[in-house]
Amino acid sequence: MPSIEIAPSILAADFADLAADIRAVQQAGAAMLHVDVMDGHFVPNISIGVPVLASLRKATSLTLDVHLMIEHPERYVDAFAQAGADWISVHQEATPHLDRTVAAIREHGCHAGVVVNPATPVSTLDAVLAQADFVLVMSVNPGFGGQKFLPGTLGKLRQLRDARSRHNLNYRLEVDGGIEAGNVADAVRAGAEIIVAGTSIFREPDIGAAFRRMKSAALDALSQKV
Repeated sequence: MPSIEIAPSILAADFADLAADIRAVQQAGAAMLHVDVMDGHFVPNISIGVPVLASLRKATSLTLDVHLMIEHPERYVDAFAQAGADWISVHQEATPHLDRTVAAIREHGCHAGVVVNPATPVSTLDAVLAQADFVLVMSVNPGFGGQKFLPGTLGKLRQLRDARSRHNLNYRLEVDGGIEAGNVADAVRAGAEIIVAGTSIFREPDIGAAFRRMKSAALDALSQKV
């Protein structure tokens, strides 16, 4: 059976007590954390950078899935890899040389991901899908947590799932934005294997219980699909 991962997004965590929030999801069964890096240019928000990632690396052994929502991400691959990223994803819309950037990520020993925004056609990734370790479909317009899931993005997951099968490729499918226990099944049925969730986990009174509910709903959907 294919696997499902829930990747809690620390964008929604309590930065005054981040270590405690991370322990809560790790104890609940999380294997990875999603780290959103925003520059205030590519997206209308500013989040964290290399120093925070380096601190996270010292504080946890979980896989760090670093999502670069920044202009010219190719300039920063080395710094984030050195700071401890395990996975690094970059937006198709943010770099003119996506294939070169993906290659650089892999050369640094990280899993390389490519990302598409809701209004970006999946076809813009055709030339790099064979190089990608994972593809991240944004199910909200990036920049802020707590947004509503855009159902139309499920079609992108289906397109990428079908393209992977058709061309015998190996990338994993990730989805990020507005995912909660009530709609995670739709994402899984459309092909998502890595579910990024922030507000629906870290803003709940019991973080561990929220994670487990999400994981249970995702696994139920996966078992029905297969």
